[in-house]
Amino acid sequence: MIRFLQTEGPVKKIVLSGLLLLICGAMAITLTPIGSNDALSKPGVVAKVNGEDVTAEEVRETARQMAQQQAQQYGAQASMIMSFLIQQDTPRAADQLIDRQALLTEAQRMGMKASLQEVKDDLQHGRYAAYFFPGGNFVGEAEYQNMLQRANLTPSMFEENVRKELLIAKLQALISDSASVSDAAVRQEFLKQNTKVKFDYAVVKEDDIKKGLHPTVEELKAFYDSHQKSYVNSIPQKRKIKYVVLDTAKVQAGVQVTRDELQAYYNQHRDQYRAPEQIKVSHIWIKMPLPGPDGKIDDKGVADAQRRADDLLKQLQSGAKFEDVAKKYSEDTGSANVGGSLGWIGKGQMGGDFEKAALSLPKGKISGVVKTLDGFHIIRVDDKQDAHMKTLDEVKSEIEPILKQQETQQLAQKQAEDLLQQAKTQGLDAAAAAKGVPVVNSDFFSRTDALPGLGPAPQFTEAVFGAAEKSPPEMAPTSQGFAVFQLLAVKPPSTPTFEEIRTRVEEQFRNERASTLLAQKTQELSDRAKSEHDLKKAAKELGAMVKTSDFVLPDGQVPDIGSMTEGASVAFSMKPGDISGPINSGANGVVISLVEVQAPADADFAAKRDQIREMLLQTKQQEIFGLFVTNLRAQMEKSGEIKINQEEMKALTRAGSEPGA
Repeated sequence: MIRFLQTEGPVKKIVLSGLLLLICGAMAITLTPIGSNDALSKPGVVAKVNGEDVTAEEVRETARQMAQQQAQQYGAQASMIMSFLIQQDTPRAADQLIDRQALLTEAQRMGMKASLQEVKDDLQHGRYAAYFFPGGNFVGEAEYQNMLQRANLTPSMFEENVRKELLIAKLQALISDSASVSDAAVRQEFLKQNTKVKFDYAVVKEDDIKKGLHPTVEELKAFYDSHQKSYVNSIPQKRKIKYVVLDTAKVQAGVQVTRDELQAYYNQHRDQYRAPEQIKVSHIWIKMPLPGPDGKIDDKGVADAQRRADDLLKQLQSGAKFEDVAKKYSEDTGSANVGGSLGWIGKGQMGGDFEKAALSLPKGKISGVVKTLDGFHIIRVDDKQDAHMKTLDEVKSEIEPILKQQETQQLAQKQAEDLLQQAKTQGLDAAAAAKGVPVVNSDFFSRTDALPGLGPAPQFTEAVFGAAEKSPPEMAPTSQGFAVFQLLAVKPPSTPTFEEIRTRVEEQFRNERASTLLAQKTQELSDRAKSEHDLKKAAKELGAMVKTSDFVLPDGQVPDIGSMTEGASVAFSMKPGDISGPINSGANGVVISLVEVQAPADADFAAKRDQIREMLLQTKQQEIFGLFVTNLRAQMEKSGEIKINQEEMKALTRAGSEPGA
């Protein structure tokens, strides 16, 4: 725990799944505890950076986190491609960890430091602020620890690595500070982004070509024969089973938790139900002025803040209502609108001077002006609660669902195991009949097919496809609970005959031939238009339709072409009257004849100049820092400060998609 983090604020329980993603994303390159070993050849050590290990375990975990972030965009398919993503990200994860340690080494070599106060400021005002300091108020030490625990972190680990992030950020700022952007470059980028073009364009549609394709049986058979390798075993293995589903939801309906069970659980977990000493606090806060460019706080600003706090205290002493003063004058926006209330706060959840003053106050009393690192506070203690043990009745609603879930799982598993044993001796049908549950007989299915009554069930499917032929009944978990199944038959992978996949062959033939003809016809259209200096005439001769675009920007969209950032971007490098070469626009072939170029107005430049300059500057800074990282790593490798274990790196990459990787 870290006391300086405990800025005063309301303690609120919040569910922040987004925080876990943010932490995992940041920690993919910043939270890797590094130990020191002597031998680079030691198994599991991928690299040494200035004597510090980068281990295979760290690389695998980082790659897993990176893949997990990417996989979110795939929805239900995420679990199916995780192994591929992990394998793809493993080399990148290793490079990031090595680069990160190299940067930390260089920052420390240059004497850079990040203080605890800087860490506090970053947590309170940086990218984590919305999670740990919603509305500018700390969520409380207990919730802070809980949130980090969900990401498998301790506060000390997290805060130390935030400090390292700040060190790297300082180094990046120093290196990137030399970047500059000329007025000419800004002007050029403005013209590039805001110049519009208008053009005629002829479109050849692949669908129209397909309509004219009528392959003969002989052509299709020849296509099948020439692509035979792609059809080998293209029909996957299929299996046929019968199975019984035991749904935990039905089991849970009959589960009752007794008072004795609640009491036993309560007795075993008493430490979880100890309520600490708490005080209910309200405050009025006048913020400390922020440091200036030189890092110093203006004494005059501090004196003014204290004067304002003193004036508010005088109002309270003259009979003003605390809630009214807080709502009107407190600079803690999170608590001001509720009369300054911070709610119940445990001992150790507040800053030193604030906590000392609050704990010394009797219930209902108001403090004098209390100075802390972040400003001046007037504190009122609204209530006090001594440390005590919560009663069973107070926590019954927390314990009961836990016990019910545990007992349901155990009972469902026991029922499935009993059914399995009976099925092994009497057969699955007889065992199911004795239990009064239905047996489902499947058709042949592949690994990716869904089964009735199961929904997505990858563990169950893997168990089915891992079972040996003629094996006795087996049990496997499902999303609903458990299922007992028996393998009835296996169809091995097979190569389909021409007749079996004639429709598929014809579709592939038409797609391939249409794509070839589309390219040929678009090329012919371009050549003829250039030769005749007339796109419309050439299009008419070849039966292509011609359209005229509106004025369009480089990031615009045009019907039948799509995004102008793709092949059609050539229009922005053409002069009026120019005719383009063939442009592939997905299912269409396009040829462009430029009609007009429209330059942006100077008034627009004045409005967008600063934004463009900032964008170009950031790009230049990234380029400079990227080059610095590349050169730093090359120098450290040359000097022996970075040593790569190539064998371990190769093994790690090969193993990237294995279970547990």
